Amino acid sequence: MTSPIRTEREGNVLVIVSDNPPVNALGQSVRAGLADAIAQGLADADIEAMVIRCDGQTFFAGADITEFGKTPQGPSLPAVLDQIEASDKPVVAAIHGTALGGGCEVALACHYRIAAPTAKLGLPEVKLGLIPGAAGTQRLPRLVGAKAALPLVALGNPISAREALDIGLLDQLAGGDSLAADALAFARSKIGLPVPRASEGTANHDGVRDPAIFDEFRAKHGRAMRGFDAPNAAISAVRAAGEMPFAEGVKRERELFAGLMTGTQSKAMRHYFFAERAAQKIADLPANAQLLPIAKVGVIGAGTMGGGIAMNFLSAGIPVTILEMQQEALDRGTAVMRRNYEASAKRGRMSDAQVDTAMSLLTPTLEYGDLANCDLVIEAVYENMEVKKQVFARLDEVTKPSAILASNTSYLNIDEIATATQRPGQVLGLHFFSPANVMKLLEVVRGAQTRSDVLATAMKLARKIGKVAAVSGVCPGFIGNRMLSKRQGQANKLIMEGASYWDVDDVLLEFGFPMGPFQMGDLAGLDIGWHRDPTKVTTVREALCAAGRFGQKAGKGFYDYDSARQRTPSDEVRAIIADFAAKAGHAQREVGKDEIRERLLYPMVNEGAMILDEKIAQRAGDIDVVWINGYGWPIHTGGPMFWASTIGLDTVVAGLDKHGLPVSNYLRERAGEGGTFG
Repeated sequence: MTSPIRTEREGNVLVIVSDNPPVNALGQSVRAGLADAIAQGLADADIEAMVIRCDGQTFFAGADITEFGKTPQGPSLPAVLDQIEASDKPVVAAIHGTALGGGCEVALACHYRIAAPTAKLGLPEVKLGLIPGAAGTQRLPRLVGAKAALPLVALGNPISAREALDIGLLDQLAGGDSLAADALAFARSKIGLPVPRASEGTANHDGVRDPAIFDEFRAKHGRAMRGFDAPNAAISAVRAAGEMPFAEGVKRERELFAGLMTGTQSKAMRHYFFAERAAQKIADLPANAQLLPIAKVGVIGAGTMGGGIAMNFLSAGIPVTILEMQQEALDRGTAVMRRNYEASAKRGRMSDAQVDTAMSLLTPTLEYGDLANCDLVIEAVYENMEVKKQVFARLDEVTKPSAILASNTSYLNIDEIATATQRPGQVLGLHFFSPANVMKLLEVVRGAQTRSDVLATAMKLARKIGKVAAVSGVCPGFIGNRMLSKRQGQANKLIMEGASYWDVDDVLLEFGFPMGPFQMGDLAGLDIGWHRDPTKVTTVREALCAAGRFGQKAGKGFYDYDSARQRTPSDEVRAIIADFAAKAGHAQREVGKDEIRERLLYPMVNEGAMILDEKIAQRAGDIDVVWINGYGWPIHTGGPMFWASTIGLDTVVAGLDKHGLPVSNYLRERAGEGGTFG
């Protein structure tokens, strides 16, 4: 087999080139090739310096994740990097694209680093529940200092080449298209000079002089790191770089790495990594399905959801025509969109020029006829079947025959909506999550007659607008809301039986969710879907609305909110709940947190099992993708289906039986076989 590593002589410089598409992953053959090439350069007396660069779209973008969990084959990456750093001839890393994870560690082991201005560098291992395992946590602090290293190692977000130069991670930026030539010239300028080694750097002493650096970092980022093991291990490893000699620090890093690698969290996060990619693959979709051109998009409705949907396409450079029925609503919606963009610009996420460019692609209208040339039209109107069918019938009349028609419905039957058109094969659901310009998930709902090319186009388009897509079949609530309804049903029953609603919320917060069901209701607005008749009170939610407790926007919902929107349980709400429980004849009792957690989460797993059995979702991982990206399920547990497999499906079944809750045949059979959802 041809090695992915080749060498090229440029006079007295040996250029070592990796060509391992698509991302030059550091698999066994690449590691072996690097080791052989370095040995070649060291053995040749005519070679006085070496440059390591990559062909293709990127520098080494990281380890070969497919090797995780398999018997390792040598040489190991740490051994290769030690070999590079030990060279007495200068070795220069020439970086373009991304140098991530193991790729960044390769660059750290080189004596010098030069990068294209567009390059990015980082150590994102925490996003897989790990820390760098090839001395990255030890070389980086010694090179740039603990304060600069902490966010790279413990948060895992890459930085630009300019930022890397500013903190000392890079030695030079190359010209626009002259990386190879600049790296050669840079290498020649270092011939004959003592080689600097990151392992011998002293910048890490900042953490010794000021240990408060670590406490301040934890205080600043504690919320983002809550519940995750890897960030705390990363902080410990960076601290070790200041407190231990290099060899001992490396030993400590590897101990921490090994503990994480065998732990449940990393397994869960690696499961998610693969699940997100697998969700793009639709088993019965022809490989040669032709993608339809989407040059212009229409959106029906300029409210919160419609405006957010439109922003996704505008930000991707796709013109949008947005339709409303009244000028006032249209003006209000477009103004909100501009304010949202301007807020992003103030936070430095985009420039003022980018705001103007995005808004220049927007065409507001009150006329259906202005949608005639759209390739895709997305309806985001009131969640009512008859209203939606009227909209689709009108779209069928005014849009060109090739246009795709999509509904943003979160619950309704796509197949029934499609009957309002003469093109059911071009109808599907595109369920965005609120706020639509922020939330990553897009549930792509495949109707019974949705054509393969339409589905393939929707999946490709989802990636273009920065969404994580998962396909669902047609059923009430699709994947996410169907499962959510089971959780909400139990939450409502629990507070009737004596559980306090703040305990119900807190159980989910402790599990790792960003909020509980009653907090979520307050945030969304309890008056959504309310009939507006304060004399008609049949549920706790209706009683709260009748009392003007509409949620955070009103300063009171299930909770009372102060000016900073900090929540406090309400005596008024306690009395309302107690009154409903008494009228319904519910005896009140103490409900422990274990019961709350089991009754909230186990029915979701059972519903997920039914979704799999009914072929609504292709695979369990798709369900996990939906819940992690759309509903805040903690990624370090891998999603509801992976989590259930982790704790044991027999445990879930036993818990459901204990609480007298339904158990699907599919779940009971899988548990009886000792199986998982994997």
